[in-house]
Amino acid sequence: MSVAYDDPVGADVALALRLDAELRRAHPRTVLEAAVESFGDSLALVSSFGAESAVLLHVAAQVKRDIPILFLDTGMLFGQTLDYRKTLAERLGLTGVRDLRPAYNDLATDDPQAKLWQTDTDACCHIRKVLPLDRALGEFEAWITGRKRFHGGDRLNLPVVEHAEGKVKFNPLANWGKSDLDAYAAEHDLPAHPLVAQGFPSIGCWPCTHPVEAGEDVRAGRWKGLDKTECGIHVARAPGVPDNVGGDI
Repeated sequence: MSVAYDDPVGADVALALRLDAELRRAHPRTVLEAAVESFGDSLALVSSFGAESAVLLHVAAQVKRDIPILFLDTGMLFGQTLDYRKTLAERLGLTGVRDLRPAYNDLATDDPQAKLWQTDTDACCHIRKVLPLDRALGEFEAWITGRKRFHGGDRLNLPVVEHAEGKVKFNPLANWGKSDLDAYAAEHDLPAHPLVAQGFPSIGCWPCTHPVEAGEDVRAGRWKGLDKTECGIHVARAPGVPDNVGGDI
């Protein structure tokens, strides 16, 4: 049955399916070039400036140095991450980095003592990550993430291009493994996040991020001991709940 694509949502779904078929084995730079060609200034890149972020950010700098880069400063990040965000953006010449912070009213109402992470990590992530990203992505039609299939969990079947919660999402590194990332970083002499050498292969907020033991999954240190593998920005919400359009992210 044919679909009438005068509906913009239907058109975006069709575009995502077509681009995924065309780009599913493409180099990340080719994926980013297609994203910029398709959406121009209506495209943003979301980055945690975490353990694996330098590769995608370097590729982005080669394609569109002023691309809007949305960085979630939750108020609970490691100091090393904040320093890394500044030095890496300067080194790569990225001019569009935006620091997103939780709304004062959300914190005052739901987490006035900054201890919500101790009792409800999902709620903490919601006010510190999901809501700020929702608000920022409102002006964009598509966004880029740094997710990869080798991270496992819900990411095992990750497409290169998808349509989710009203946005087209590009995952340029979906096909790459750790060896690909390491080789690219070495080739371009990209600086590592300072916590990687201390046993942190995936880095989020300090209360919920722990070092990983040898042989453990790369994201085993995130929300350690909990049945939680995602912060919420890549998880669809239940019907009736506002769209989640918002980690190595």
